Amino acid sequence: MTSNIVILDGGMGRELARMGAPFRQPEWSALALMEAPHFVRQAHDAFIAAGSQVITTNSYAVVPFHVGDDVFSQRGAELIALSGKLAREAADAAPRPVKVAGSLPPVLGSYRPDLFEPVKARALLSVLVAGLNENVDLWLAETQSSVAEVELVREVLGDDKRPLWLSFTLQDALNPQEQAVLRSGESVSAAVDAALRLNAQAVLFNCSRPEVMASAVAEASKILKQQGVSLDIGVYANAFEPSDNKRGANEGLSEMRKDTDPQGYLSFAEEWVAAGATMIGGCCGIGPEHIAALNQALASTSKS
Repeated sequence: MTSNIVILDGGMGRELARMGAPFRQPEWSALALMEAPHFVRQAHDAFIAAGSQVITTNSYAVVPFHVGDDVFSQRGAELIALSGKLAREAADAAPRPVKVAGSLPPVLGSYRPDLFEPVKARALLSVLVAGLNENVDLWLAETQSSVAEVELVREVLGDDKRPLWLSFTLQDALNPQEQAVLRSGESVSAAVDAALRLNAQAVLFNCSRPEVMASAVAEASKILKQQGVSLDIGVYANAFEPSDNKRGANEGLSEMRKDTDPQGYLSFAEEWVAAGATMIGGCCGIGPEHIAALNQALASTSKS
């Protein structure tokens, strides 16, 4: 199978843990930045070697929700800037062009649209944007649970001309109409409409069960065709056991599924591509070996 699929990277936190980097709750992937940043660079290098054409800064957990208010106030800006620098250095050292996506997480808690407060979130997002600004090629607002969250991201970015990718996390099960929905309960249609309205270059779905992704991609693709507009569609699912997708971000280390080995994950990815996805990567639990399988099968004609 050959296509012009853009290959993203995989889950940074689990890769750091697998490599033996410092890793624990509640800091997660931020702990390596704080104590052993060379592991972060090694993880980026591993994903690039596997075929990633876009790598994401390790800034997701550099928020008070993970590192605490004191650490964030004292070291947050420094750690965010370091995450951008490490990704930029890895991309610049790659043997082919690699882009750096600046990770803008749900700053008040993953999977928790109910915790979203615009005033608090705006202050934290501003620190992230300022710290990453120098080293990123594009902005990736990821694991967003609601339209309100991405609207704020666009507001904070202001007139920044770099591409904006909006990535939403989905509920574990399809609704009675067999449609995927955001964790806020909002529709995929609302997410696509927001991406168009906010001048995003891509709409993605991440950190969700592989089984719900194809429905989201198909619906997004259908809406875009109906409106006669073009927008990249991406997917990077997680490898959590279904019951563990319900965990909060600081509620324990989730178990990994057995059917999302590289070939199993590739089978899901091929469904997403058939449904209209143009960018494929992985989230929690998806490592360089998965990315290598995706690259070999899906990106044979897109090595630029």
